[in-house]
Amino acid sequence: MTASSVARQLGHSFSDPLLLRTALTHRSFGIPNNERLEFLGDGILDCAIAAALFHRFPDLPEGDLSRLRANLVNQDALHQLAVGLNIGDALRLGEGELKSGGALRPSILADALEALFGAIYLDAGFLAAQAVIDKLYAPLLAKLKPGEFQKDAKTRLQEWLQGRKKPLPRYQLLEATGAAHEQRFEVACEIESPLLRTVGHGSSRRIAEQVAADKALKELTA
Repeated sequence: MTASSVARQLGHSFSDPLLLRTALTHRSFGIPNNERLEFLGDGILDCAIAAALFHRFPDLPEGDLSRLRANLVNQDALHQLAVGLNIGDALRLGEGELKSGGALRPSILADALEALFGAIYLDAGFLAAQAVIDKLYAPLLAKLKPGEFQKDAKTRLQEWLQGRKKPLPRYQLLEATGAAHEQRFEVACEIESPLLRTVGHGSSRRIAEQVAADKALKELTA
């Protein structure tokens, strides 16, 4: 997978190829890298998703819109999208990151995708970046059901158990690895009745708990 292949999948032809190359360059590779573009892309993504939700759900209050947006722009969502685009294969990484599996690391992939949004904005303006984001997020937006997804997975799991008079789940931190700025957490969600244990991973304990809760809820409702 090359940088140009990633651009084709995104549906944007870069007038300035340097922006594309920089967006796919991790700081471990050298300078220039994608850190500043990631900062810019984060803001572009927030705005584009806010606009998409505002128009798609005209009756939802601000709090519900904010929760929906948070679920769409978090690292887990970005990571999944980046994997679908095979961004990891096109990343320029330093030797250390290559050896340690940096091309698969969720935080690196999520940041690179945001950097690409920032690069598209600089290359062709906000409307071009918004069009790419709208296209990329269309399947996720189509699946949204505000009544269900405005609550996070832990809340929905708790309500499911309470509604059946079952004990509430317990969350146990199993492992925390990595440097302080790029830690990975492993958390177990344990339910007594019915007996169930799921494990979630994430860049924070909170995210790992949500992933574990979501897995538990899916098993319980399958």
